[in-house]
Amino acid sequence: MKTITRLLPGLLVVAVAAPAVAWAHFNLMEPAASLVQDDRGDPQKTGPCGGSNTDWGTPTYAVTKVTGGQKLRVKWQETVYHPGFYRIALAVNSMYELPPDPVAQTRKNEERGGIEWSVSATIAENPVPPVIADGLNVHRERPAQGTRLPAFETDITVPNINCKSCTLQVVQFMEEHGFNNPGGYTYHHCANLEITADKSKPLDTRWPAQRD
Repeated sequence: MKTITRLLPGLLVVAVAAPAVAWAHFNLMEPAASLVQDDRGDPQKTGPCGGSNTDWGTPTYAVTKVTGGQKLRVKWQETVYHPGFYRIALAVNSMYELPPDPVAQTRKNEERGGIEWSVSATIAENPVPPVIADGLNVHRERPAQGTRLPAFETDITVPNINCKSCTLQVVQFMEEHGFNNPGGYTYHHCANLEITADKSKPLDTRWPAQRD
């Protein structure tokens, strides 16, 4: 199966993909997640960074320090199968600068009482900040029962900016799924980044300056 990956121009994304089967809920493995996760990755329904209606999540207070213009490994493990794809985004000043969840196309599922059922979602052809990469790890084949796939990994190039407290977001869009309250058709994890610009390189002006 072909994997469709869209990336922000000028930001390198090298994907190391498993075969065209996968799992979902998901755990964010690298960089360190901003919330404590259980074995399935919960709580992860509420946008933009996880939690649920009954559990806002416990902060880890983990901060990953990175240099602008350098590669950063992003790694996650699906834990409950669902077809779909992933997207990576970055907010400079607040997690609420992160983009809305992927826009879902739906149908009525008469076999489940006529509920709204996700069919697909928009993948950005040419991502712009705050999106770094879109359409990662597209998968639509159910794995063999009892199998567990390796984690999915991708290397992004961190924008060359100065940011004491950036929020890196990884979301999973689920196809063939009913609407969740909260979260819709999307699961969410975030990581806290402290980015120091490489002085030998020009600043990336596509990203806003961090407010004091």
